[in-house]
Order: sequence, then C-alpha cells, then structure tokens
Amino acid sequence: METQPECRGVRHGGAAALVLAGLLLLAGCNAEPADDGGDGERPTPEPAATGTLEQLARKAGCDPNVQTDAAELRQANCTTGDGRYVLTTFATDRGQREWINEAKDYGGSYLVGRQWVAVGDPDVVAALRGRLGGTVETASPHHSGDSGGGGSEDGHSGHHTS
Repeated sequence: METQPECRGVRHGGAAALVLAGLLLLAGCNAEPADDGGDGERPTPEPAATGTLEQLARKAGCDPNVQTDAAELRQANCTTGDGRYVLTTFATDRGQREWINEAKDYGGSYLVGRQWVAVGDPDVVAALRGRLGGTVETASPHHSGDSGGGGSEDGHSGHHTS
C-alpha cells in the first residue's frame, strides 16, 4: 500500500499563511501614526501625482520657468506662496535615481514622485507634498565650506544634461 506524505497539506497551508501575512502587512500600511501625540491614526497621503512638467507645476500652483528641456529630463524653477523650488521630470526611473543620488551630495529636501522630483527648503517640500503626494528624502551636504557648487537650490541646476 502506497501512502501520501503528510506534509503535502502543510505546504498548501504554508502558502495560504504567506498570502494572509502579506495581506495583513499591506493592510497595516494604509495608515500612519498621527503626529498629535495621541493614539489615533491619520490617512496615508494620496499617491504621488503623475504627468508632464507643466501638469505637475499646475497641480502645485506654479507657472514653471523652464531651464532645461532635454530628452533625459526637463527642469523648471518655480515660485509659489510657499517659496521657491526646482521641479524636475525624468524620462526614466533610473535617470531619476541617478540624479537624486548625485544631487544629495549638496544636501537638501527632495519630494520624490514617479519620474519627478521637487527640491526646496523643508517647509516648501512639506507644502508641496500636500498637493503632489510623493515621499520626502533628505540629505546632508557631503562637503564643507565653500568648496564645490554651494548649498543653494540653484546649485541643483548643474545636475542636468543639455
């Protein structure tokens, strides 16, 4: 008489447990702790906006002053009631990540969405996040003093190809 291994049912149960665990993890990511010190939760910010440089600028309330218009990226200076920032869109995700990695050498706050980045002071980036969604990335400058391109957001315009 031939017998079936008993672990066969366990394998299916293990797969179901993994799926359930994954769903629970996803459900747990739908809210963030509130910043008010209470035990409440606040809704997760909306997904990051998408679109062309002009469409993103319009959502942010900016009339973009386009500085770079290349196949790899488009970049504009923006000024709103919240302050000044640089808005950049990218042709590829890889190009965006490479640009961010280089730009972080200058420090600053970056609002990052799908194939776009807004760079400005932390308060400006926080206000933009309310309109555009995205995630905030911050970096400390890796150089000191006046060696290099300076620490202003104008220094970021050097991270493009024409």
